[in-house]
Amino acid sequence: MNLSNQKRIAARILKVGESRVWMDSTKMSEVKEAVTKNDIRSLISEGIIKAKPVTGVSRGRARKRMTQRQKGRQTQTGSRKGKRTARLPRKKAWILKTRIQRKFLKDLKGTQKIEPSTYRDLYRKVKGNFFRSRAHVKLYMQEHNLFKNVKR
Repeated sequence: MNLSNQKRIAARILKVGESRVWMDSTKMSEVKEAVTKNDIRSLISEGIIKAKPVTGVSRGRARKRMTQRQKGRQTQTGSRKGKRTARLPRKKAWILKTRIQRKFLKDLKGTQKIEPSTYRDLYRKVKGNFFRSRAHVKLYMQEHNLFKNVKR
């Protein structure tokens, strides 16, 4: 039973694609007899021909992935898009690193483990991006014996 013409006419009336046109399988003989647009319209009003709802893409998998990422999973190299500097901009990285190093120096000065002149010298080095990390500052100070009470 070829109903392609009826389907095409119904699609045009319903303003949907032909794949979204649904016809009641129990009343196919009535659909076959419908030839004109008016016949199809009457079948639509009776509910024999309908438009299927639009099917969307489920967000379930995306939600699951987001919850996993919030837990810190699925963030390895294969899952990353963009450069390292796109994910954490150079300026932001610089700010974080510098703040940590300056806080470390401030604590050392506050507890009087280093002299003010040493503090000032190291502070300038931090500003000049001399140190890679807080640990590097500590290592530099140990190598150059900059702590006040060095016990060796």
